Amino acid sequence: MKLSAIAKAIGIAFDGEDLEISGIHTLDEANEGQISFLDNAKYISSLEGTKASAVLCKSASAGKVPAGCIALVDEEPYLKLALASKLFSPEVIETEGADALIGEGSFVSEKAYVGKGAVIGKNVKILPGAFVGCYAKIGDDTILHPNVTVYRDCEIGKRCIIHSGTVVGSDGFGFAHTKLGEHVKIYQNGNVVIEDDVEIGANCAIDRAVFGTTYIRKGCKIDNLVQFGHNVDIGEYSILVAQCGIAGSTRLGRNVVMGGQSATAGHLEVAPFTTFAARSGVTNDVKVGGKTYGGFPLMEQRQWLKLQAKLARLLKSN
Repeated sequence: MKLSAIAKAIGIAFDGEDLEISGIHTLDEANEGQISFLDNAKYISSLEGTKASAVLCKSASAGKVPAGCIALVDEEPYLKLALASKLFSPEVIETEGADALIGEGSFVSEKAYVGKGAVIGKNVKILPGAFVGCYAKIGDDTILHPNVTVYRDCEIGKRCIIHSGTVVGSDGFGFAHTKLGEHVKIYQNGNVVIEDDVEIGANCAIDRAVFGTTYIRKGCKIDNLVQFGHNVDIGEYSILVAQCGIAGSTRLGRNVVMGGQSATAGHLEVAPFTTFAARSGVTNDVKVGGKTYGGFPLMEQRQWLKLQAKLARLLKSN
């Protein structure tokens, strides 16, 4: 779309050079021909270095927009982002275009659905009730058990096993809020990439990215009922046990282990080879790997167990 058309659609005054805009991305990852946004002043350094062609920002930040980048000034840039995201949202289903490509030796049940432009590798098994959306890719020797859903544009690697009821690529939970408290949807226009040799249990939910990609890296083993927020990056060979939750944009290093019902806040970094005991609550970056943590607030598991023993003795003495 033309930048002038986008500005008009979202209600921002615009009188600069008109450009062709192909999409929206973060400040750090946007390229020429894309729009980005700044709503939080702590990311001002990213604004100064962005390669985006235009940025939604408040008037206080407009002076930091780099040369060659157009400032789209509004006092509610996050709300305007939500409105702009709808303009680039793809169709839920494509009714025209090339049929799916099915690799040699693959089995696709007559009761499964495979959308336009999808690519199915060799020796894949897609069982009854499964849904593979338009332009999705499924690697060789992968198994989709009954009622697995893979939304459009998502990719699954080779030798993966995905169990019944799991959803890959559903919308992340993202809304901007008006001054009246109304919730405006931020359309999730990214995708999910699951790398090779991943096994995912039943009834897991893996949200697609707002922009870019949600990653489940190679060799991960995921139990039933695990929730992955948008834009998470799960390090290779990690293990996540039942009822874990990973909030949006958190990155786990390789070989992280999360016990049952443990969870993280969003936008965190977790060091490789970290273990979280069951029901741990992770609210800050974990910079030292190779240790086992537990409890809430989070601490090393040994300290947590000692604390619980002392509390038990204190209660007993009273």
